[in-house]
Amino acid sequence: MLKLGLLLLLVPILTLMGVYFWELGSVRECALIQGGHWDYLEGVCRGTPQPFVPWVERQPWLVNGGMLLSVAGMAISLLGLFTKRR
Repeated sequence: MLKLGLLLLLVPILTLMGVYFWELGSVRECALIQGGHWDYLEGVCRGTPQPFVPWVERQPWLVNGGMLLSVAGMAISLLGLFTKRR
């Protein structure tokens, strides 16, 4: 039970960080190398300034689901630590 809990605790967080930094790399490439402005809704580099749209508004299921899985993993981990082994 402890292994499952730790897996549920860590995998969603690492996945969210990976997806976030993947997008951040694209945003930085657009701004620094191409000299453009990142369109957060379309995910492309544009020549005109674009409004910032938070990640939680663009990917609510990914963000909220990942956090929910992490909290469930923490609860399962705590349950696994406090139960007696046979």
